[in-house]
Formats: sequence, structure tokens, C-alpha cells
Amino acid sequence: MRKVLFMAALLSSAIMASCGGQEEDPNTIVLFDGTSTEGWRGYGKDHMPARWVVEDGCLKFNGSGGGEAQTGEGGDIIFDQKFKNFELTFEWKISKGGNSGVFYLAQEIQKEDGTYEPIYISAPEYQILDNENHIDAGLGVDGNRKSASLYDMIPAKPQNSKGWGEWNTSKIVCYKGTVVHYQNDVPVLEYHLWTPQWTEMLQKSKFSEAAWPVAFALLNNCGGENHEGYIGFQDHGDDVWYRNIKVKVLE
Repeated sequence: MRKVLFMAALLSSAIMASCGGQEEDPNTIVLFDGTSTEGWRGYGKDHMPARWVVEDGCLKFNGSGGGEAQTGEGGDIIFDQKFKNFELTFEWKISKGGNSGVFYLAQEIQKEDGTYEPIYISAPEYQILDNENHIDAGLGVDGNRKSASLYDMIPAKPQNSKGWGEWNTSKIVCYKGTVVHYQNDVPVLEYHLWTPQWTEMLQKSKFSEAAWPVAFALLNNCGGENHEGYIGFQDHGDDVWYRNIKVKVLE
């Protein structure tokens, strides 16, 4: 944890320096302003799925109850711009027993038949979960499927999420391969993309080369040739709300 705090402090200093210490600056992009889904579309689609709505200033997914078996009017969504080095901030709350996720550096991978591979085989996932009531919280290893975790790879510690129906604040910093997850203003994990350690983590996860070779190849070279990709939100079949979604571009 000392290393996480140290690296988080270094990243914060670099961010403040590059942005002149301003709270808002020309490098900040509001992805959702509370009134419109402009800029968003379904993953692999040219329109916004109907189950994603604007409600009380929030971007809400109206759950289908079908888990990951996404319905035609649902599905994962992405903001239609790729990001490379960035600080993503957002707030979220989840329904009782709910599950969702936030993806970054995602690619749209089209198969030969014209359909798309699922978004999560090309993108790291910041887990969104009701830890007390969803079965996923007890699966995986050492809590690495609880909220704010790098899904199925690194647990978020300390685990400080609030209960279902309560708002949490989150931040993901991705800068030249160093990634830090924050939950409720606390850095909870850090890792480094495109390193031997990253490959080793993948090999120990559900995305290993033996278990899922396509996913392993995509995630091992996460972000593709340019190390950039889409930010996306997951339809996991449950009600979830997001608000105050912003990206600060870091160069």
C-alpha cells in the first residue's frame, strides 16, 4: 500500500503540473453533463441502446434481470472517442445485488461474421458491485471481484465501497502504462501495463492464454498499437447509475 500511495502522489503531482493546478482546464472533457447522452453509443452499434436513459441528472441503466445475456435494447456503451493518457472521474451507485463495470482502453473487435467480441476481452475493468449481496464478491481470489478491483486480477484494498443505493466516487488514472484505481478518494490498487508482471497476472486470471487465447492476446497488448482506447460502461443486467463523468487528458 505504501508503494500505491507513493505512486498515486507522484501521478497527482504530474497531473497538477501539466494542468497548471487548475480544477477545470482545457484538457477536461465532460463525458456526461446530466442532461444528454451526446457522444455515447452502444458498443458495436451506431446508436444508444434504449435501456440506457437520463434520469434525475444520472446516466442510468434500466436492468433487464438477465445478467450478461444482454437484450436487444440493452448492451454495453462507449464514449465515441479514444483516450491514451487520462484521469477518468465518475460517481456511481448500484442496485441491491447489482453488478456493472467501467472499461478503459477498449477496442471494438469485429468477428468474421460481422458480430463483435465482448468489450471485456480487450479492456481492463474497474469492477462496480454490491459487495454485500452479489455472489461475485466471494468468487475470484482474495476479493479481486469486489468493487474498484481490477476485475479477476487485483483486489481493491482497502475495500471501502458504500452499500447499495449509496453514491461512491471513483477515479482511474492511466499514464504511460501506470494505472491507479481510486475509490472514495483512496488509492486502492496500482499496476503497470505492457510489462512481464502484467503478462503474469493475465496468465493467472480467467483471461489466460490457455483458457481464452483471443482475450489474452488483446489484453496483453491492451490499447492496441497506439496504446489508446474507448471508455465504456457495462450492461450486466442490473440497475446502475453514473454521474459527474469527466476525463482529463494527460499528455
